[in-house]
Amino acid sequence: MNKLISLWEGTAPYTEFSPDQDQPTLKSFCVPGSKGAVIVLPGGGYQKKSAHEGDPIAMKINEAGVSAFVLDYRVYPCHKMAPLSDANRAVRVVRSLGYEKVGILGFSAGGNLCVNAATHFDLGNPESDDPIERYSSRPDAFIPCYAVVSMVSYTHRGTVVSLLDKDADSLKDRRFFSGELNVTPETPPAFLWHTAEDGAVPVENSLMLSFALSKNGVPFELHVFPDGHHGLGLAQSVPHAAQWADLMNRWLIKMGFSAE
Repeated sequence: MNKLISLWEGTAPYTEFSPDQDQPTLKSFCVPGSKGAVIVLPGGGYQKKSAHEGDPIAMKINEAGVSAFVLDYRVYPCHKMAPLSDANRAVRVVRSLGYEKVGILGFSAGGNLCVNAATHFDLGNPESDDPIERYSSRPDAFIPCYAVVSMVSYTHRGTVVSLLDKDADSLKDRRFFSGELNVTPETPPAFLWHTAEDGAVPVENSLMLSFALSKNGVPFELHVFPDGHHGLGLAQSVPHAAQWADLMNRWLIKMGFSAE
């Protein structure tokens, strides 16, 4: 049974900027005995969450003996920090459930959020009155899939505008949400994939992130497939690119996420 888990017992931060949206939740796809879990962030340009990049991905991750949770994060119109707040909190919530390892995966704009969660985190506040906030929001691994990594170079303008709205031309804000500029040696290991012919989000996004990871000594696995349009999801219509999901599952097993 797929249980819905609210991220906050009360009202989520920044709710006043998106009062008509549902409170953020996690939809569970649990595997008994799994050491790790992966939070899935569907894409949609920070305008929506694409269904084919949600539940089917979680079920594919389950094939590796790994639990998964699909995050219903907030999108436009919302405060620019609301999606990252949701992703950070989701990592804490899933970690509080007892998983040894928590990863995060995202597609396109969800990939932007995934990268931001992997580069903007904290280790928890042990003095917080909220027990969830005592847990670290640092993912143990992250998986950007044809991600809008950068909001400065080779970016997708619609994603920038949807997240930043009136601040879309602010270089400070665009740099904050550009993962390739925020990688440090403390950034967790990554599995990335993209297609060379992606006409919406250029492959340079994944290449720039890979360069930043390499420069900082962060382990990563990168796959660039020659064919395939943007938004492929499991890529069942493009057999060569469809290899990504099995490659990812093998990587998650190697990283110690699977069941005993």
